[in-house]
Amino acid sequence: IICQAMALMCVKRFIQQKTISNVRTKVKVTLGHPLDVATGIEKRELLAIMAGNKHPFDDVGMERGPGTKDCPTEIPSAYDKRIVGCRCNEHVSSISYMWLHRGHPKRCECGYWFKLVYKAPV
Repeated sequence: IICQAMALMCVKRFIQQKTISNVRTKVKVTLGHPLDVATGIEKRELLAIMAGNKHPFDDVGMERGPGTKDCPTEIPSAYDKRIVGCRCNEHVSSISYMWLHRGHPKRCECGYWFKLVYKAPV
């Protein structure tokens, strides 16, 4: 009798726990449009993409311009300084990195010139 009572009590607890964790309702919960849910920088990124800017953070490589001292390649940045990598030759697998400061064009080891220009942040 005691074993049957213990078994019955264990079964009741198991059933109670199972029904509490597996509650089903007829209410279907769905999230809205990602733009309605997003906040902060994620929302600004989605808005920029919707406006047509496919790379709002400029995370793709840039084409190098003429790169002369009179007409340096312009590098956009929202800050006063930025690290820039230059692939001096298309057959080279290494990249030469340098700091660019706004207002001071800089020459790479290969001879190309770069200049930092202001771009509004995303």
